[in-house]
This record gives sequence, C-alpha cells and structure tokens, in this order.
Amino acid sequence: MQNSPIVSIIDDDQGVRHAVQRLMRSRGFVARAFASAEEFLQSPSLHETVCVITDIQMPGMTGIELHDFMIKQGPLLPVIFLTAFPDERIEKRALDAGALGFLTKPFDAKALISLVDSALQIGNSA
Repeated sequence: MQNSPIVSIIDDDQGVRHAVQRLMRSRGFVARAFASAEEFLQSPSLHETVCVITDIQMPGMTGIELHDFMIKQGPLLPVIFLTAFPDERIEKRALDAGALGFLTKPFDAKALISLVDSALQIGNSA
C-alpha cells in the first residue's frame, strides 16, 4: 500500500472521520484522518495527499476557509466537501471556487467513491 494514493479526511466529528477513513481504506487508499483543518495543514500529509475530503463547519478554520487557503497558498488539491447543514449559497461558492464535489450527510458512499475516483483522474492527468 506504500504507492497507494493518500486521501486526507478532515472532520471534527470522530464518527464521520472514522467511517470515511474505513471506506477509503476499503477501496485501497491510504486514508489519513484529521480533527481540524489546522491539524491537516501542519501535518506531513499535506504534501502527500491526492484528495481532501472535508467537513464545511468545524471549529477554527472551516472547510471553505481551508479550500480558500489552499487555492492561495497551495497545494492545489481536489477537494470534496461534506456537510450536515446544506446551504445552496455555500455549495455554489465552493463549486465555483473549484471544489470537486459537495455531499450532504448522510452521504451516499458510492457518490463519495465516484468523486474520489474523479480526483485521482485529475491527479493522473496533471
């Protein structure tokens, strides 16, 4: 699994974090989980990650703020947003800013896997 793609999951909800991590591992990915955007940004995984799956609403830096930071500072990674509080304005803003996807919790596992597969296609064509 050393050459497997690394997917980073960022969510302040431990249950969601672990569920998404298990799902990604079941698909053969290396899945790293973080309780906050700040924790992810300070980790060595930042520069090894091929796709970010992040919650929108978290204490401290939100998922949207994380995405904005990565657009400005790098690395520019495919981002998939998860949220328990869907908001059409936030979804439009995220997608307009280049987010790969926006899923509402509870999300469909197949939809998430499809989005991660799309992220890998983007990475392989870069």
